[in-house]
Amino acid sequence: MRTRFVISSGNSMSSKQDGHRPMLNKKDLTGHRTVLLHEAVDSLCIASSDVVVDATLGGAGHASAIAEKLGKNGVLIGFDLDESAIERARNALKGRPMRSTSAGQATKSLDSPVDGPTVHLVNANFRNLRAELEKLEVKQIDKALFDLGWSGYQLEAGRGFSFLKDEPLSMSYASAQGKSLLTAATIVNDWAEESIADIIFGWGEEHYSRRIAKRIVEEREKSPIRTSLQLAEIIRSAVPPAYRHGRIHPATRTFQALRIAVNDELGALREGLAVAWQMLAKGGRIAVISFHSIEDREVKTLFMAWEKSGEGKRITKSPIRAGREELLANPRARSAKLRVIEKHKVQIYK
Repeated sequence: MRTRFVISSGNSMSSKQDGHRPMLNKKDLTGHRTVLLHEAVDSLCIASSDVVVDATLGGAGHASAIAEKLGKNGVLIGFDLDESAIERARNALKGRPMRSTSAGQATKSLDSPVDGPTVHLVNANFRNLRAELEKLEVKQIDKALFDLGWSGYQLEAGRGFSFLKDEPLSMSYASAQGKSLLTAATIVNDWAEESIADIIFGWGEEHYSRRIAKRIVEEREKSPIRTSLQLAEIIRSAVPPAYRHGRIHPATRTFQALRIAVNDELGALREGLAVAWQMLAKGGRIAVISFHSIEDREVKTLFMAWEKSGEGKRITKSPIRAGREELLANPRARSAKLRVIEKHKVQIYK
């Protein structure tokens, strides 16, 4: 039996609006290292017939490893709001012979039939997990993985994620930029100074949030703030000299805060995890990799609540961290924390 490989668009920002499918380039093949790959996949204890959700495809490293664990009766469902991530996953997984079906198109066979899982790739935010799984007629899942890190590919996406590049100030994960889409440019040019400061402090944990917000407002009165490099220079000019030459770039925390705000990352995380937990089978597991303290607190709080209610048990009381070998190969992994929980009781959710 050949595996089935299905691509679907879960939102209005699909390739139909762009008129083309994103193309891969050489950087796509080398721009990202999957963090805690073996630890995350092994911690899920995947059985060959499981239904597994990879909530954040990214570079498809975890998805490929999960597919290795699944047999012909298994199902892998991968989500990503970034259409280029869907394309990367399609290319990464087609090395294992599968049939590929795009929405509204006929099935086309690939080479060398082997037993393997059915794969669905969904171009949607994982906060829409329930609606998208219902479309696939999936009523229950066995395992779910949420890798909350943003991939190295996004630095090359031209959407203003990097404070070292002069790019349009979007910071949206969505490939298509709709008129109603919130952008970082909207926040820094239109929002009140107090609101900007609150975001930078609350979601970036930036001690100089008030100074930065004040300088942003001063500069936007002279001319609109349009690019990431322009904003980075404004932030740099707002902080004390010693802070400009610290361990991290002075714009790091502000850019993090704006990215979280633009994509409503914490709201999406709460919704996505809650639905995954509700749809999780008894004995099923959820693993989450977080990269900053705000995300980790959200995950830890949810897991502790589920454990306290008797619904589940945390497999990891303390988070799993990257080992020395991985840190040497990928310094970005130093901030990664992996938490895992197993479901022990099935509740009836309305």
